[in-house]
Amino acid sequence: MNRREFLHKIAASTALAAVPPALLAEDEALQVCSLEIDQQSVQAAVPSNFTGLSYESAQLANPVFFSAANTQLIELFRALGSEGLLRLGGGTSEFTEWSNVDSSSPPPFDSFGPDTSKTVKNSFTVTPEAIRNLRAFLDATRWQLLYGLKAARGTPDETAAEAEFVQQTIGPRLVAFQIGNEPDAWRNRYFPASWGVQDYSVLWKQFHDAILLRVPQARIAGPDVSNHMDWVVQFAEQRHDDVVLLTGHYYAEGPASSPDATMDRLLSPNPKLIRDLAEVMQASRAANIPYRMTEGNSCWNGGKPGVSDTLGSALWAADMMLQFAQAGCAGVNLHGGGNGYYTPISGGLRDGFTRRPEFCGMQFAEFFAGSTLLKTTLTNATDHLVAYAAKKNGVLQIALINKGTENVTVALDQSLVRKHSKKQRGWILTGPSLESTQNVTLEATDQHRHASNRISVPPHSAVLWSF
Repeated sequence: MNRREFLHKIAASTALAAVPPALLAEDEALQVCSLEIDQQSVQAAVPSNFTGLSYESAQLANPVFFSAANTQLIELFRALGSEGLLRLGGGTSEFTEWSNVDSSSPPPFDSFGPDTSKTVKNSFTVTPEAIRNLRAFLDATRWQLLYGLKAARGTPDETAAEAEFVQQTIGPRLVAFQIGNEPDAWRNRYFPASWGVQDYSVLWKQFHDAILLRVPQARIAGPDVSNHMDWVVQFAEQRHDDVVLLTGHYYAEGPASSPDATMDRLLSPNPKLIRDLAEVMQASRAANIPYRMTEGNSCWNGGKPGVSDTLGSALWAADMMLQFAQAGCAGVNLHGGGNGYYTPISGGLRDGFTRRPEFCGMQFAEFFAGSTLLKTTLTNATDHLVAYAAKKNGVLQIALINKGTENVTVALDQSLVRKHSKKQRGWILTGPSLESTQNVTLEATDQHRHASNRISVPPHSAVLWSF
């Protein structure tokens, strides 16, 4: 799907929101700041498959879910990204059982939501039919796959047998395998309290070698930790010859039951994320291995109603994804599935699928896939306003995300405006209120601007402008 088709799809499939009559007006904003863009200073190159979704491995127990027959989900994936990456894993990956025989029994469920502390850990059977259907789904969406294999509750030989069939069936759409999910959380669950990164490294190597014995061309990623970024750093140092991708998770808040998991905290700068990203990306560059955030969202344990399913979460998702991109991250996979509060796409085959607010936030960030991010400087701006700029196919793109309560006017360099004055296009991510769970939209607006060098960004909205 080309960009024109993508924009038409947005306009046709979303309800119109209340958009300010003059998106680019010389308004009387309470806050006026200036944006400088250094077009010679490249921050990072954003891969074309940067945007991704993450689902539980248990979803494969229903072989029809990820299949060519699920046309509505295929269209949603394609609207989200033309070259995205699907990751299968999560806590249920340790409870999947590979069978080399197709089943004639009906699927145990329609759709499967995020694994939480309340999820009943059953045995989920994955069959060849599920993998064949998965390949057809990937071909229809034109997405790639990151496939999670169990390790804490499995054996190297069993896991290698599953990997062999997946590799043969998924073929070029398979980016890599992951061995185990969140191994830094295995202590006192699957292993003793003394369990640490060195123990995981030894176990990982056993599975790695067994897989390569049966699948010499297999590509492996890891360590896919929950929050201990020091594991990623050590893993990069020790296993840099064995992996093609470093991986980890990021949840902004949690657990969902915590009173500290609030909208205000979600939309505020996260010093720990800034610190961890810098540490991980330094290790990534030193090892010359890309890093991808393969599972994450607003609030772990399935999300929090009134926070994870709102316009606020959409603004958070757009900003978070671009923050990872600017740091040099290879991609972001937001976790979801079923009817979890934070899932970008809710529902199932029986009742149909619905876009949640985060879907629009991800679409906003997707505009930057395949671009080159540039250095920006905001003057006289609060922490609630962030800016990103990029070059893509000769076009300059500017994203302004206003998570505050006041209208903001951003002044651009006049020479930049004159240089790109012939044709400009804008998009706005907005909704009725910050807590809105409905009518959150990303819509295009066609306008020409000649004299004005100002962009007005309403409260609780995100504006993207291309020159």
